[in-house]
Amino acid sequence: MNKPSQQLHFILEGCLQKQRGSQKALYDYFYAYSLNICKRYTRSEEDAIEMLQDGYVKVFQHLESFIRPENEDSLYPAFTGWLKKIMIYTSIDHYRSRKKYLPMEDINNHADQPASGNHHPLDHLAYEELMKMIQTLSPGYRAVFSLFVLDGFTHEEIADTLGISVGTSKSNLAKARENLRQKLKRVHEGFIAKYE
Repeated sequence: MNKPSQQLHFILEGCLQKQRGSQKALYDYFYAYSLNICKRYTRSEEDAIEMLQDGYVKVFQHLESFIRPENEDSLYPAFTGWLKKIMIYTSIDHYRSRKKYLPMEDINNHADQPASGNHHPLDHLAYEELMKMIQTLSPGYRAVFSLFVLDGFTHEEIADTLGISVGTSKSNLAKARENLRQKLKRVHEGFIAKYE
């Protein structure tokens, strides 16, 4: 068994036995990973931490439902995938609960437009810089962009998850990309000029 999977095996065994030390070890081990997922869905660090806390409550409540792979070397990637789904859906639940206070942008149906050219300035952005730009998007744009681009959801899955139409999902994605493009132009004018 590889080292990350071996460590995780012992931590999970302790968590299943409701050992507080193991629960804290699991929380600490995946804190940064989980927080980065939650930050995709909010501008506020406090909201991201609240989403993370709610997510870990679900992790500990449903840990018995995590299906361990037969190959123990696959334990770490299998668990991180399971944890990621919980954090994404917890963040979406948080988004939905606040949706009545933060209206989703209602935009007419537009086609999803890919970026032009072989290279795009996004290829050269630091992860932290891109995440900060994504967090400045409106809640509706940010949710659709994160689900589609970062988490690999289809427009149909996004529509079902957020309770919007497929057309609104496509439109919000196109608008989010355009907003990010405009922000990039302002921040990196000289660099982007080479690609236009």
